[in-house]
Amino acid sequence: MTDLLIPYYEHPSVRPAEWDAIIAAAPRLHGVVLNPASGPGHAPDPAFAGVAARLASAAVRVLGYVDTDYGRRPHAEVVRDITRHRDWYRADGLFLDQVATSRAEFAYYQRLATAAWGAGCGTLALNHGTEPDPSYARIADLLVTFEGPYASYTRLVRRHRQPATGARLCHLVYGVPPGVDLTETARSYGASVHCAVPGGGRHPWGTLPHTVEHPP
Repeated sequence: MTDLLIPYYEHPSVRPAEWDAIIAAAPRLHGVVLNPASGPGHAPDPAFAGVAARLASAAVRVLGYVDTDYGRRPHAEVVRDITRHRDWYRADGLFLDQVATSRAEFAYYQRLATAAWGAGCGTLALNHGTEPDPSYARIADLLVTFEGPYASYTRLVRRHRQPATGARLCHLVYGVPPGVDLTETARSYGASVHCAVPGGGRHPWGTLPHTVEHPP
């Protein structure tokens, strides 16, 4: 089952072995979040274009990272980034970050979803980091309903219910101790997609999951 989503925010020229390990794990991946510069950047990056092409050749879903600032970022700026991910990196989907959770902002994201579909994006992942209003499940393929440290994840009590629309749930956990596999734990919380990395602090997504073979 392809249950692993990897948001790996390191440059391929700096961490080539890690990117090789990600591509080698292709059969187990739900997708990889591509984030050249907190978004697509201001110009195409050949190194990221190269890994995007390798991921596509390995049949891995490539999701372009776009920040939405909880619905405060201008619509035109977000659409520009969507277009750049498609044109520069041939991303077949999007990972919208810092997504609002309330019904009040839903119309903003519905417009973005329409723009993404019009640009040819086949997969839309929304990173709320917590459980959003049910309306968001109508436009998303993947809802990130938890992003946070392992210590908080182990204290979760209420299970997030799978939306009736068919959107899958995803949990992103950092600060995970060595040897801990959260696959079954995530499923017990209703998340069929997850990522668990050892990193912490301000940049946890510069480390690989324990379940991906690390380079020597």
